[in-house]
Amino acid sequence: MKKTKSIALGMALAAGTFAASNAMAATTLENVKEKGHLQCGVTNGLPGFSQPDEDGNWTGIDVDTCRAISAAIFGDAKSVEFTPLTAKERFTALQSGEIDVLSRNTTWTLTRDASLGLNFAGVNYYDGQGFMVNKDIGVSDATELDGATVCIQSGTTTELNLSDYFRAKGMEFKPIVFDTSEQTVQGFSAGRCDVLTSDRSQLAALRSKLADPASAVILPNTISKEPLGPVVRQGDDQWFNVVKWVLNVQINAEELGVTSENVDDMLKSDNPNIQRLLGSDGNLGEMLGLAHDFGYEVIKHVGNYGEMYDRNVGPDTPLGLERGVNNLWNNGGVLYAPPVR
Repeated sequence: MKKTKSIALGMALAAGTFAASNAMAATTLENVKEKGHLQCGVTNGLPGFSQPDEDGNWTGIDVDTCRAISAAIFGDAKSVEFTPLTAKERFTALQSGEIDVLSRNTTWTLTRDASLGLNFAGVNYYDGQGFMVNKDIGVSDATELDGATVCIQSGTTTELNLSDYFRAKGMEFKPIVFDTSEQTVQGFSAGRCDVLTSDRSQLAALRSKLADPASAVILPNTISKEPLGPVVRQGDDQWFNVVKWVLNVQINAEELGVTSENVDDMLKSDNPNIQRLLGSDGNLGEMLGLAHDFGYEVIKHVGNYGEMYDRNVGPDTPLGLERGVNNLWNNGGVLYAPPVR
């Protein structure tokens, strides 16, 4: 009997400790509000995704994702500070609390979901791994790369994908490993490798950094799925929901035709979906710990997903990326968000 009571008491104490730890962990939104800004982890320089200019002004899809979260919380997209991180540093920075959210072209995988104490809050860019080669070597397909030297960044999913692909094709390669994407493109430019491999969007960004971008070609092959998106720590469901629904609002806004330019007029819309999205009807924002019109603030200050895509990586930017699979589900792509209701 005593043993049974002891076990029951131990279980009760453990449950209490677990509940207390959860209560302590679920404070990210409050902490962000208290310090007055969002701390966002980004890459240390990748055009189209997160890149500072000479004055330290950051731009890119991943930057805009953080600005949208800031707008949702503060009604101001500028209440965010950026922490540049390498691939090796990124997860530790989030785990340790150095940053509030990681928005750094990071691939969602089972291992990262299940073993790092982190949660992916959605996908802000669907990508896939590819290959970039110098035009002069005369290669037009990845199946012609047997025996090639390949520049690759450490601490990324591309290492395993590369090994899997070459093994499946019965080919061999020699890896030249670098710590940062900047070093990989420098190695490629200096002729240290025949091939540079990374996510196709990153290849387009790195090609734009070459002295002569036209000297390199991205091969047509895509050898993996790389869903990229913002990441938060596990154990704080409220914060997880905030980051997740900010992105969902941007995707839904594009589908509903709500933009940063027409959002004020859209406040008068009689479409109930738009009313809920912008907070002119209901209190959905308050369920997240945000203002009822957080969706309006996100779209007003940052724009919908399509606007974010077009100004950072779209056809009229140096990267020149077509929407492709990143188009809305009803326009030939896979972009689909749960409804705001």
